[in-house]
Amino acid sequence: MMISYDHIVIGVGSMGSAACYHLARRGRSVLGLEQFTIPHELGSHAGETRIIRKAYFEHPDYIPLLIRAYENWQELTERSGKQLYHKTGLFYAAPKGHELINSIRRSAELYNIPLESGVPTKFSLPTGYESLFEPDAGYVEPENTIRALVHHAIDLGAEIHEREQVLGWNGGGQPGYVTVRTNIAEYRCKKLIVTAGAWSAKMIPGIDKHLRVTRQVLAWLKPAEPEQFTKEKFPCWLIATENDKGAYYGFPIIPSHLGALKFAYHYPGSDTEADSVNRKVVIEDTENLLDFARKFLPPASGEIESTKVCLYSNSPDENFVIDNLAGMEDQVCVAWGFSGHGFKFVPVVGEILADLAMYGKTSLPIEFLNAGRFSA
Repeated sequence: MMISYDHIVIGVGSMGSAACYHLARRGRSVLGLEQFTIPHELGSHAGETRIIRKAYFEHPDYIPLLIRAYENWQELTERSGKQLYHKTGLFYAAPKGHELINSIRRSAELYNIPLESGVPTKFSLPTGYESLFEPDAGYVEPENTIRALVHHAIDLGAEIHEREQVLGWNGGGQPGYVTVRTNIAEYRCKKLIVTAGAWSAKMIPGIDKHLRVTRQVLAWLKPAEPEQFTKEKFPCWLIATENDKGAYYGFPIIPSHLGALKFAYHYPGSDTEADSVNRKVVIEDTENLLDFARKFLPPASGEIESTKVCLYSNSPDENFVIDNLAGMEDQVCVAWGFSGHGFKFVPVVGEILADLAMYGKTSLPIEFLNAGRFSA
């Protein structure tokens, strides 16, 4: 007999693990299906750290969601007994008049987000740059967060399957149910949630022309005096330059990466496919990172200790998509296009997806993230 659930979640990564947790804590029967291990290094959540901030330059409409996300991060920390959010502050810098700084100021003014001035001594800014400091920002731990969410979801009754690949799903079978077929079995549910990251186009009809998957390189740099870059002495940072379209960002040294600090370039890399991305990092992949470090962060300039390739999965406007699936609103909800700035929202996106799965709507302000904006 086919096993039935209230909800099935396809993809138990960042958003999927949070959806499983929020549904399970509401007493729903939920099955999470993940084609790899939980967590894994093949998608978008690897790398041990992600920046969290409120003065959102991307779009001020995100800030109410961030306020709720901060509350949910605190709840998850209390439940897990582990510190998943680390308050280090975040240093921003850009050429004077740059939209990065202007947008941060606008967002901060709209929502009374504290900002400070000053430049940490380890940075060397060219003449004509301006900077800001957001004291309540910091970083969160992606892999440990996913582990915690899955652990608590299972404790609350969720069923989570690793290494089980979804081959397809069908909402046109038995009335009121969606059937999900994997390489191992078939299941059915009342409402399906698809959070498949870079694999979303394989699971969500009609988005292949909208979803762009890109190859992104992360690097860990070994400074001469690593003790000067611990989270007690050094903040997270984000710096836009005159000649680059994106921005460089980085973190303090964390205990699991003693002696090396992580940094990267925030801008979509080369287009790729999730199942065939080139994960070998060559010198050309890191030349811009080393040049940046020598110019803007001289005390950290040194050899690259290690590298990693992850994936961005972007929507056309680089904003998220969280919505019921058009034409199947009562049976399927989807979440995709989070890469580059999504992980800080994990606890609130899980809450939103639980709302959509149970009620078809949410009281949280997600209208600007609707899927219909790409239908024209």
